Amino acid sequence: MGIGGAVIAVASGFQLARKYFEEPEYEVVREDGDFEVRRYGPRVVAETFVSVEDRGAATSVGFSRLAEYIFGGNEKIAMTTPVEATPGDEDGERIAMTTPVEAEPSEAGWRVVFTMPSERRLADLPRPRDPRVILRETPGRTVATMRFSGFMNDRLRRENERALRERLAAEGLRPTSPVTVAIYDPPSVVLPFFRRNEVMVEVEAL
Repeated sequence: MGIGGAVIAVASGFQLARKYFEEPEYEVVREDGDFEVRRYGPRVVAETFVSVEDRGAATSVGFSRLAEYIFGGNEKIAMTTPVEATPGDEDGERIAMTTPVEAEPSEAGWRVVFTMPSERRLADLPRPRDPRVILRETPGRTVATMRFSGFMNDRLRRENERALRERLAAEGLRPTSPVTVAIYDPPSVVLPFFRRNEVMVEVEAL
């Protein structure tokens, strides 16, 4: 197999690996290269707030908290009346991983978010054992995004946030939220040009 064939094989492997992780569904309402405007429906999220300024450190801490929740750090809720919670590590329920991991600046640092699988509802999700993990339902939203590759760092984030804001101005779109960083690939995807990242911001509905 030549170099070109090897690259194609590796890329196909990464694309296949991504398919194992559910991504929130959306409708593309405007598209031009790496820029998109999308319409998302309501979703259930697990989120945590991390009180540090550094985005990378906050994402790492927040990811660990949320991963602990979905990998069993929770209390299964019995479908009975009254509602009962069963403690104990061996009884924790595993929840399917989704993508991307999102990090949004907040007053106290960063808000890190996992989207719950689409078949799950807020009422049937197990309770987090860690009180810093919060479950809530969020409404539908219209989001403008700029896609880019590489290992996420502050330089890439700032460059693409600036490009996104310039594009919003050119398109006549008004942002209504802070800019969120979305990371779609785990660290095991080691080739920078195969990694998918986005900066995204909510905009007024079109």
